[in-house]
Amino acid sequence: MLTPAQKKFLASLFPGEAASFDEAACFVHGSDASRLPGMPWGVVRPTSAEQVAELLAWAQRERVPLLPRGRATGVAGAAVAANGGLVVSLLRMNRILEISPGDFLARCEPGVITADLQKACAAKGRFYPPDPGSVGISTIGGNIATCAGGMRAVKYGVTRDWVLGLTAVLPGGAVVRTGGRCHKDVAGLDLTRLLVGSEGTLGIVVEATLRLIPLPEASASLLAGFADMGALMRAAQAVFGGGLLPTAMEFFDQGTLRALSLTAESVPWPSGTAAALLLRLDGSAGAVAAELGKLDALLTPCAPTFRELAPDPAAEERLWELRRLVSPALYKLGPDKLADDLAVPRGVIAEAVAAFTAIGERRGVTVVCFGHLGDGNVHTDVMYDAADPRQNEAAHAAKDEILAAALGLGGTITGEHGVGLAKLPHLPGQIGAAERGLMRRLKAAFDPLGVMNPGKAY
Repeated sequence: MLTPAQKKFLASLFPGEAASFDEAACFVHGSDASRLPGMPWGVVRPTSAEQVAELLAWAQRERVPLLPRGRATGVAGAAVAANGGLVVSLLRMNRILEISPGDFLARCEPGVITADLQKACAAKGRFYPPDPGSVGISTIGGNIATCAGGMRAVKYGVTRDWVLGLTAVLPGGAVVRTGGRCHKDVAGLDLTRLLVGSEGTLGIVVEATLRLIPLPEASASLLAGFADMGALMRAAQAVFGGGLLPTAMEFFDQGTLRALSLTAESVPWPSGTAAALLLRLDGSAGAVAAELGKLDALLTPCAPTFRELAPDPAAEERLWELRRLVSPALYKLGPDKLADDLAVPRGVIAEAVAAFTAIGERRGVTVVCFGHLGDGNVHTDVMYDAADPRQNEAAHAAKDEILAAALGLGGTITGEHGVGLAKLPHLPGQIGAAERGLMRRLKAAFDPLGVMNPGKAY
């Protein structure tokens, strides 16, 4: 716990409502979207890099653990105070500092909402592509901390692919600047990429320089249904084999379609549809129209049960609303869920989905699969009733077995959400002792006393 002297220092550094130590504030900051519990000792809300630097110098002297936090949309527990500590809320550092159409870059503070940055860039004809599912509420700092992905990752990659440079404060108060304004830079070790995805364990990012591209002129989408996952995979392979690179390629398994059918006012698929593929294309208007026609032709030999084209924004919105509805719709299949964001090689997705579904059937719980087919990122949800001891035990056993199955197929325990607390027990199954030891030695170089988000990520 914080001593009276420590609270006095923090109240002077963060005057007024910028520092809170009462039970209510700690409770509000006691979890994230993972719902894992962990009460912090207090919350501070810096507004400048100078405040952050002074805080980190003090924290190292006082050996006080710090937990950087944005909007707490992460589902791996990376922002949870597992063993106490001081939450550093970065939401008041929310300025867009620069959008340079000529240099194709933006500079911003970590508390900027991702969608707000995208809108500001679009107003100047530029595009920041990363689109995590929480794009409307998550922050750039949180996206950087977790190397967030999203539906557009198949074409545009993940957050690390769009970070040109960072300004970060390390424990002890040292300020480091990595990268810069150049779109190509191979001088020295890539410290920028080391910080991206480090889940707040190395330091606190106070400014990001992000790469932009021209805003696409047009987009179009297509939803197609199939009799089984095998047919869906043949269709996906036909798309890539035909030379198309979709902006997004999402898939729904039979359980997901059933949940949507129970939730949406109407769905476009007929009976006999056991899997669906949702694709988006973007680019120039002429190129999108041509690619949409080619996409439709590539799918025809795969015998889709239906196809629905969406060539304009209004029609697209109707299709993508179904994708956004998936997470709440799944509660039609059970009052509780254990969610994971596994990734496997694209060629074994059908095998993976079959294996995960079979695990659920054997354990007596429902497992549904959906997600980013284009880059092999499979979201699995074990639906169950936590109030039933048998189901509770079966669901957690199924989760463990699913993670092991993903690794057995050459996959990873997390494709985009990060390790945090939720995946930490499973990390040794994927990453060896020597490699984890190297990660810990790297952390020690940044954070020798271990004050930054201790007990997380690796």
